[in-house]
Amino acid sequence: MPSIAGVLLAAGESRRFGGRKLLHALPGGGTIGKRSAAALAAAVDRAVAVLAPDDAELAEVMRSAGLEVCCCPDAREGMGASLACGVRATADADGWVVALADMPYVKPATIAAVADALRSGAALAAPVHAGRRGHPVGFTRTYYRDLIALSGDEGARRILQRDAAHMRLLPVDDPGIHRDIDTPDDIPPC
Repeated sequence: MPSIAGVLLAAGESRRFGGRKLLHALPGGGTIGKRSAAALAAAVDRAVAVLAPDDAELAEVMRSAGLEVCCCPDAREGMGASLACGVRATADADGWVVALADMPYVKPATIAAVADALRSGAALAAPVHAGRRGHPVGFTRTYYRDLIALSGDEGARRILQRDAAHMRLLPVDDPGIHRDIDTPDDIPPC
């Protein structure tokens, strides 16, 4: 059975939120970062959180949710650098499910569906809800070199555009695949 690693991108600076977004409490308990981490950990064989250096408080939250922690020295370069770092840290995996730490409403079953699509032969996989593709996105080992070569803040967008014909889209009943938290207004009231 192919081994699928989860890579949780958690190294952002949260400028629009006003700082420390991933440690912010959510209605119903838990923090933004911990809910995202727990959902990923529940759905893949192994999961790593990619953090900025010297973020001991967030590292502890991620470990408590069952994730390994990878500190990315180039995190300030952007999402691409963080993604490359996380894939390198899990280089023995057969594929990767890349999730964003500011998306705590994605269901574990959705993440598991992306991982299962990779295990069953999809080169790329992503969930679709209400006709729109969302997160997380899965990549098989075929994309290892492309992923570790990423830099800057674009993430894997160019890979996804270039190889869109290889994407297996997975219909899900999960509006959380489109729901990220950028500002405090994105959090529902208690």
